[in-house]
Amino acid sequence: MAEVQTNTQTGELAQRFIEFVMMQAQNAALFLGQIPNPQSGEGEVNLELAKMFIDQLAMIQEKTRGNLSNEEAAVLRNTISNLQMAFVEVSREAKGGGTESTAQPAPKAEPESAPATEEKSAPEETPAESESRKKFTKSYGA
Repeated sequence: MAEVQTNTQTGELAQRFIEFVMMQAQNAALFLGQIPNPQSGEGEVNLELAKMFIDQLAMIQEKTRGNLSNEEAAVLRNTISNLQMAFVEVSREAKGGGTESTAQPAPKAEPESAPATEEKSAPEETPAESESRKKFTKSYGA
């Protein structure tokens, strides 16, 4: 009986963790202009706040390394990757004279479907590609 309770509690905690990651991702997407501001209905870009939420997710990834299930780790990894790519695109648009990026609310749905894919390309990467990716993700806000 205690084993069933432990498994149920573990499942609930996993679901709460994923919900937490999704809430942080929604905040980042809001400040990347991918989700319209509920008050104004317009997409607004604030790269500093978006970077803060992305960095918080990266910190959580580092602090929980080795303590997450495969599903939790995949959701977190894919969410961070998607947000970093969106950050780069929005910051390039901002530097290029573009204004707000309101036309792309669709990428937000991708992290939720991430556990099904389990990112099968990662094990096939060579060490050089992995190192290159690490350098890219660490320099996205520089």
